[in-house]
Amino acid sequence: MNDSEELVALRLKVAQLEEENNALKLKLGQSPIVPSEKILDSLSLEEYRRYGRQMIVPEFGSLPSQLKLRQAKILVVGAGGLGCPALLYLAAAGVGKIGILDNDTVDESNLHRQVLHRTTSVGILKCESAKSYLNELNPNVEIVTHPVRLENSNAFNIIEGYDLVVDCTDTPATRYLINDASVLAGKTIVSGSGVKTHGQVTILNFKNEGPCYRCFYPTPPKPESVSTCGDSGVFGPAIGLTGIMLATEAIKVLTNYYDDNFLPFLLQYSAFPQHSIRSFRMRGRKQECAVCGLNPTISKGDILSGTINYLSFCGKISYNVVSEDERLSPEEARQLLAQDPKTIILDVRPEEQFKITRLPNAVNSGWERTLSRADSLENILPNEFSPELDNILVMCRYGNDSRYALRKLKDQFGLKKVYDLIGGIDRWSSEIDPSIPRY
Repeated sequence: MNDSEELVALRLKVAQLEEENNALKLKLGQSPIVPSEKILDSLSLEEYRRYGRQMIVPEFGSLPSQLKLRQAKILVVGAGGLGCPALLYLAAAGVGKIGILDNDTVDESNLHRQVLHRTTSVGILKCESAKSYLNELNPNVEIVTHPVRLENSNAFNIIEGYDLVVDCTDTPATRYLINDASVLAGKTIVSGSGVKTHGQVTILNFKNEGPCYRCFYPTPPKPESVSTCGDSGVFGPAIGLTGIMLATEAIKVLTNYYDDNFLPFLLQYSAFPQHSIRSFRMRGRKQECAVCGLNPTISKGDILSGTINYLSFCGKISYNVVSEDERLSPEEARQLLAQDPKTIILDVRPEEQFKITRLPNAVNSGWERTLSRADSLENILPNEFSPELDNILVMCRYGNDSRYALRKLKDQFGLKKVYDLIGGIDRWSSEIDPSIPRY
């Protein structure tokens, strides 16, 4: 046992003896003694018992680090797949005040990975559901909820009230807003992302000296290249481990672990085929950065006034590539199938989704992996297909990729009788056949 461990063990022993002495005095009708402030500092006896095994870890930093956590105020943006495990361990570790910003409600599709929410929480605001769980976990922590969407108008008022921001969001527009407001407010950001079986973690604007998100990404990614959990799926344990890494890095920042040895980094985690964590050394601040560089072009006033439009800056995918007469509602599609049973149902969802559920007699050709790259219709449509006679009903999950597929079938391959199913298989299930699973 080293000196740090002996010190914490001694404090715990003294606290235990004082507690036993108080219990004995109360039994004898005497006044209990008041514990020495120098011994207890700002921790209660219960907190010594709760955090004792954390404080005796040499790398953690003993009692001084626990006191830093006790005094810290952090904002976690997003109480979803990343935010839930991060919040769980930050509250358990004893962070004094935690703000949770999320205006979304709990859905059944969240429960396999968002571990603070329960089946009984469905329909409740995520921030309130998380608060309920965390209050039971650790009543010593003050939980504040912000059931709002982070926007230009409220970002500074919220972020300026905290010491550290933990970014658990999943959209580029929100990431840029969090970054810019935090840099201008002088706050460090612990940032994470995750989708499918992968996750990333980094620290931005460390002590107002490290690089920020714009240093790494001065221009946003193309909208069509951004994957979301809803579109691409997410493996719960992978996103959970990424969230735990976020909590770990936040605790390191709060306890000043990095003060003398911080080097910008990016951690990349992958759950398959085997667990792997790779650490990449990143460059420092860019002098030409628009928000933290030598001559910044983004100011607090620009953000508050709405001069900077983050949604416009990041762009969005346009699915308006088909005309109204090329689209069929689920009811219209049902009538087409009844009138012409030979109509080919071309399902352009990924194979994994096609295996979950499908319409009878549908054929599968995933848009992203197959159809978008095809230079012929071989192996895509049945051999007996007749371009002049047969109708094609193209469908996907929500009616987005199917529009691109229709356009390609008509424009590149010259097919005429092609129709898009509005709302995809999800709307078909809602309006025509509820036995089709929605996922």
